Amino acid sequence: MAGISTHVLDSGTGRPGAGMRIDFSVRDGDGWKLVKTLTTNADGRTDQPVLAPDAARTGQYELLFHVGEYFRREPGGGNETPFLDTVPVRFAIFDTQQHYHVPMLCTLWSCSTYRGS
Repeated sequence: MAGISTHVLDSGTGRPGAGMRIDFSVRDGDGWKLVKTLTTNADGRTDQPVLAPDAARTGQYELLFHVGEYFRREPGGGNETPFLDTVPVRFAIFDTQQHYHVPMLCTLWSCSTYRGS
């Protein structure tokens, strides 16, 4: 299955990152054009694909994870300014027949991503 998917894991607790807002954008000239905003479900996944297989095009894309907003709502997250606020992950689709899974693993103090399957 081609297209783009994502999920969020709160790796500090080992639980899914439920309720995280994610903005999905496409490169448009010198800037970024917002395509849609998604929110992760109880499993830390989006209910719909980020980008459906039939809409996949070669190009540059961005997932903007609202990590700070997520942790401010979580127990122990507090109301102070978070170390990480919004975390952009920019990547390219170079083969529209392949699937691009872009997970986010995060804590209050760090984050990482990779191309999953």
